[in-house]
Amino acid sequence: MTFVALMVFSLIVFQSLPISLLPPIDVPQIVVKINYPNASPEAIEQNVLSPIREGLMTLKGLEDMESKAGGEVGTIRLSFDYGTKMELAYIDVNEKIDRITSSLPSGLPRPQVIRINTNDIPVVRVQVTPKEGINYNEVSLLAENVLKKRLEQLEGVSLVDINGKKDRIITISPNLAALRALGLTTDNVINAIRFGNEELPGISVEDGQFRYYLRLATRVDTPEDIMKLPVPGEDGLAVDLGRVAEVKYEIKEPLGYHLTGSQEGLVITVHKQASAKMNLLIPLIYESLEVFKADYPEVTFELTQDQSMLLNAGISNLQTSLLFGGLFAFAVLFVFIGNYRTPVIIGISLPTSLIISFLVFYFFDISINVISLSGLALGLGMLIDNAIIVLDNITRKRAEGLDLFEACVEGVNEVQSALISSVLTTLAVFIPLVFLSGISGALFYDQAVSVAAILFVSLMVAFIFLPMLYYFFFRSKGDKIMDNENSKAFSGILKGYKALFRKVFLRRKLSLGIFLILIPAGLSIGFFLDTQGLPPIEKFDVMVEIDWNEPIAALQNKDRIVSLMESIKGKYSKAESDIGVRQFLLFDGESSIQKASLYFLFESESEKEEQMRLLGNLIAQNFPQAAVGIMDAPNAFDQLFNSNMPYYEVRWKDLATKKPIEEAKMDQWLEVFPVDQWERGPALQKEASVIFRLDAAKMALYGIDLSRIQDQILRLFGNFSITEIKRFGEITPIRLKSKDINFEQMLQTNYLIGRDGNEYALGNFISFTYENHYKNVTADKGGIYQSVTLESQNPSDFNAEISQWGADRNLGVSFFGQYFRDRENIRQLIGILLISVLLLYFILCAQFESFIQPLIVIFTLPLGIAGAFVVLWITGTSLNVMSAIGLVVMLGIMVNDAILKIDTINRLKIKYKSDPLMNSSQILDKALFEAGEIRLKPIMMTSITTILALLPVVFSAGLGADLQRPLVFSVIGGLTIGTFTALYFVPLAYSFISKK
Repeated sequence: MTFVALMVFSLIVFQSLPISLLPPIDVPQIVVKINYPNASPEAIEQNVLSPIREGLMTLKGLEDMESKAGGEVGTIRLSFDYGTKMELAYIDVNEKIDRITSSLPSGLPRPQVIRINTNDIPVVRVQVTPKEGINYNEVSLLAENVLKKRLEQLEGVSLVDINGKKDRIITISPNLAALRALGLTTDNVINAIRFGNEELPGISVEDGQFRYYLRLATRVDTPEDIMKLPVPGEDGLAVDLGRVAEVKYEIKEPLGYHLTGSQEGLVITVHKQASAKMNLLIPLIYESLEVFKADYPEVTFELTQDQSMLLNAGISNLQTSLLFGGLFAFAVLFVFIGNYRTPVIIGISLPTSLIISFLVFYFFDISINVISLSGLALGLGMLIDNAIIVLDNITRKRAEGLDLFEACVEGVNEVQSALISSVLTTLAVFIPLVFLSGISGALFYDQAVSVAAILFVSLMVAFIFLPMLYYFFFRSKGDKIMDNENSKAFSGILKGYKALFRKVFLRRKLSLGIFLILIPAGLSIGFFLDTQGLPPIEKFDVMVEIDWNEPIAALQNKDRIVSLMESIKGKYSKAESDIGVRQFLLFDGESSIQKASLYFLFESESEKEEQMRLLGNLIAQNFPQAAVGIMDAPNAFDQLFNSNMPYYEVRWKDLATKKPIEEAKMDQWLEVFPVDQWERGPALQKEASVIFRLDAAKMALYGIDLSRIQDQILRLFGNFSITEIKRFGEITPIRLKSKDINFEQMLQTNYLIGRDGNEYALGNFISFTYENHYKNVTADKGGIYQSVTLESQNPSDFNAEISQWGADRNLGVSFFGQYFRDRENIRQLIGILLISVLLLYFILCAQFESFIQPLIVIFTLPLGIAGAFVVLWITGTSLNVMSAIGLVVMLGIMVNDAILKIDTINRLKIKYKSDPLMNSSQILDKALFEAGEIRLKPIMMTSITTILALLPVVFSAGLGADLQRPLVFSVIGGLTIGTFTALYFVPLAYSFISKK
């Protein structure tokens, strides 16, 4: 009844467990984004980023700070010590930004502060495309005011983000000829609009016992109201503004676009709450989409980049492991025992252990995600292993003549300490990985808790539930002595084992030498294996990142992307692109007008490769300056693990000026840079710029003030905002619009009035040149720096020469990049693995009460790893995260078998020690031989059931199979060698150690 109650509580708890793709990990980073229209990188760095950096320098736990200023945009990425409370850090950053805002340029939008979390990865993207003839602004309002709010109301949605919106503004286009004829200027028009939109805040009048609030009747709401405003002249006469300027609604010129295929549209990204169940949320989004299609037929809706596929693959793999594990365990047990009751007992114990494990998830606040599910999958192999060992031992005790109850008790007691040690040694290998720094350690936490949960629950089931079930199923036979339940198949295997065992022990030294030679030979194969993060997954989608490296406008960027889309139209299933500056609140990447990201989904991988090759060639032919990156479309794992950090970067700062080194001087210095293979960093990349130079002598001669020229330039080339119409939360800017002509014509067709009252063309006082200037300005906590990235295989070999090159030019040189983080991670991993081996050794010392016998178990580990490497090498599989998890699974089973084998040998030696007819050598040989015979069945059954349960994955297709296949190869390779290790190497090593 206790187990029934536990299962009921577990099922109730399971309903409340959140289901997500990844654990809700706080990435210790915060990004501050700045949009500063019409500002150069130098202006953004000097006026915005520099004061913000100084203000944020005192943040608690701040580890590093990187800033990058580009054309019209800037970003500051703050990295904190892992373990920092990011909720408090986020509040702290916002408070400091609020204090700094007053010192930033007027009119600059408040910097956006973005906190990075794994739940910020969108679970799905909704494409919203207006049909032909539909007003785009109306669709933008629909997406913002209706679709977004309806999606936010779905249970489990935390945020809905939009890109591709367009806002409506009112533009004023002055008729310069008419103004000049009436003796008016653009200033008269601007002042008239500002006066007409004035509001009297908080002014009221009394009328007897009543009080009324005043409102100016001249306040405008529409372009028609503005056109009726009077524009007074110097002689006191006034004309309607509509006679001297054109006033109309227009769409604000965007800095970025979104395309669905080659059509302009919007994209809505949906983000889930940390406690939400993704498997329930995704269907709700699909249902909402069908409602949208019915309610708004003038708009096309489509879902793309559904991230629930990975979670479904993980759940499917767990279900497959349970199904095939149960089926093959039943089949193998039937072959080995010829008994239908024992497989049924295991079939009941597997789901029981799994369900009760969810109670541990609840108490440790663990969600059901891909990481924790993989931990459960790890524990399932050990769970089957424990069940087989306990049941086999109980059966053997009955065959020895014990009654049913005593056989259940004695069968469990005999293997109890060995099974506890095997679980502890498995955890000793795995749990220390939790102490890895960064995201890796946080991810291993969920996996370690899930592994520990199912292993300890499996022990409880093996020690209490399995004997109870055994007693229940076999009580009908009473206390009769069990006959030998070995099947004919196992009898044949046992006969072959005994024959080979005798041959191995006839040549003990040679046999042990062969095993010892296999260790370095097998491990050396690891040097020939490729290393990857995740295994290569067959993907039909791809992401193309384009940087045009030209100072083009967002509209030109869009036109180029449309032409590329049209060139391969009909070849892809789905496509979308984000062009220029993105409007997403949670977008933490680099946003630039000259960049674009394209996503394609194809029918097959061959079609994907062919079209991407054609697209790359097309861009190279037509836009030779463009930088193109073609990569697999990122999934949630990629977005979490990928880093924008360069592999190896050399940074330097000008110690004298604290500014970027001018272009000409820097080019000369780079010609003698000590390393041949390098690429310019962001702060050394160049783009063409237009430089205006003022003629101060002419300005003084004609009495033209500098402020007047600056004001005129701002009106002509900037987004000059006159005022805003505010109405019920909707803000409509009123902006001055200049003619759509090139800047040279603007300089010649716009005038200033000198001190003599005559008009002079603006071009008389301004000259211009085209020059190449730095595209970006980068800085860190120490100030502005410039950098190059090295492409050498051993970049640190050149550190001394590079440092000398910098010292000769008064540059402070430092080295930075993923290279140093990888080395630190490797150092941590080696240290943690050493601790794991020591823990394993001390646990075994306590179990065996010996300092020598645990070394036998430890030497079985490299043999298993060697076997796994051999299979990985034969199948052409890389060494990656999944194959590494497979190694842990395999080592856990191998350690379990070795521990039980040694424990059985020790008990048999004690048993036979009282026999006066045998000497110590005979006792040892008999113990070794009999222990091998006793443990042959559970060792063979656990290895075969595990291998057969995983084997279907090798022949399966799809995302889940691609992820799991390296794990399967590791387990199959390790257990194949591991079985022979447990059967022959362990007794061989034991015999040599005991004799010494």
